[in-house]
Amino acid sequence: MVVRPGERIPVDAVVVDGLSSVDESLLTGESMPVEKGVGDEVYAGTINGAGLLRIRATRVGGETILAQIVRLVEEAQSSRAPIQRLADRLLTFFIPLVLLVASAALILWILLGSPVRGLTSFVSVLVVACPCALGLAVPTAIMVGIGRGAESGILIRHGGILEALGDIEAVVFDKTGTLTKGEPEVVEIIATGFHSEEEALRLACIAEKGSEHPLAEAILREGARRGLDIPDAEDFKPLPGRGVVAEHRGRRILLGNRNLMELYGVSLEALEDEARRMEAEGRTIIFLAVDDVAAALFAIMDTAKEDAGEAVEELKALGLEVYMLTGDNSRTAEAIALELGIDHVLAEVLPEEKVEVIRGLQAEGLRVAMVGDGINDAPALTQADVGIAIGSGADIAVEAGDIILMGEEIEGVVKAFKLSRMTLSKIKQNLFWALLYNLLTIPLAAGLLYPLAGFLLRPEASAAAMVASDVIVVGNSLLLRRKPL
Repeated sequence: MVVRPGERIPVDAVVVDGLSSVDESLLTGESMPVEKGVGDEVYAGTINGAGLLRIRATRVGGETILAQIVRLVEEAQSSRAPIQRLADRLLTFFIPLVLLVASAALILWILLGSPVRGLTSFVSVLVVACPCALGLAVPTAIMVGIGRGAESGILIRHGGILEALGDIEAVVFDKTGTLTKGEPEVVEIIATGFHSEEEALRLACIAEKGSEHPLAEAILREGARRGLDIPDAEDFKPLPGRGVVAEHRGRRILLGNRNLMELYGVSLEALEDEARRMEAEGRTIIFLAVDDVAAALFAIMDTAKEDAGEAVEELKALGLEVYMLTGDNSRTAEAIALELGIDHVLAEVLPEEKVEVIRGLQAEGLRVAMVGDGINDAPALTQADVGIAIGSGADIAVEAGDIILMGEEIEGVVKAFKLSRMTLSKIKQNLFWALLYNLLTIPLAAGLLYPLAGFLLRPEASAAAMVASDVIVVGNSLLLRRKPL
């Protein structure tokens, strides 16, 4: 079948004719288009660039990589285990214990010849030990925590997620669109002595004005940012897999990769050292030549989000291990990881392999949170103990996430962990108060002090004490609203 420029590839296939660049970020997360020629594999759902491709189908329908991703999501969802609540476990022992104490007090007072006092003690113990405070300890804190998260743009699917997040030991980030902005930018321009940096950029923008390639868009955005006036080229010719050739005021402008420069016999000796340095840093290199003479080179890469480095440091300060997981090439991944201070990097990982990586970390005994935004992240988000989806990402990733961040800032991940720990702290405080209250009041209601001080907690006083304990638990939970994230 034929795939025209800009069309979505319908099946997994192999290229039999043509040369083009294909945007595979949907599947691999790699921000840069991948050059495809005869014999290369292409995948359903990816988008063809400027060239015309003739392809032969190798996998269709449910056999495609995209279909396998959907299947992995379903399998991971069905294997998730429910979270057991601490309060539920406490109540399992507490209620029989209260009934036993109340019955024992009744029988003991009857044996001592005071059935009225025994009945009073029996009722008082049941009233004062009504497990309202224990029952409210968890849900009130979680309710306030979820509301506090929503105010900060952190949407939590259900209360158990806050508890699960508190047990997380490792955070795995997708790279493209999560830690990085998800679109290439010009990060450095090196011009030869024949042209200034600004003039080189203006000529590059003239050449790329008619192109829709992502790298061309990066150059044009940089020109717009600097406020350059960009006239139209008199002639424009794209060369898929190489670059573009343009004519402007009698000058021939070449903009593209090494293959383009070699095709026109352009010597790159003046720029070679800088090109090697930039490539070692994981950057994509675009050369500019004017009238077949090397004029400049442009370093382009998907840059990290402004708050990513600070967020990584905060997560590490919380005692969490931080990983970066990406389908992008190792060199680019290592460069971003070094910039952000991430110690664990897993690059060139296929979508189906991302799930295996998460399972591998879990097999090591780690409880894992996955942060991602793309279709290729959905299975891993679902497999993780907690999946955190960037709300601006793909719908399937948002559906797979347990927590959805409404903004694109990575700081939201840090806030989610802080919110979880604050909520769990409130739950523990509530449970402690509820248990302390019962430890103090149940003996009084049973008449333990009556032989010594003549004091017996009556049913009406027991009811007041029980209500007071509920008010304290609810009030303590509401204090979460005042704590900054």
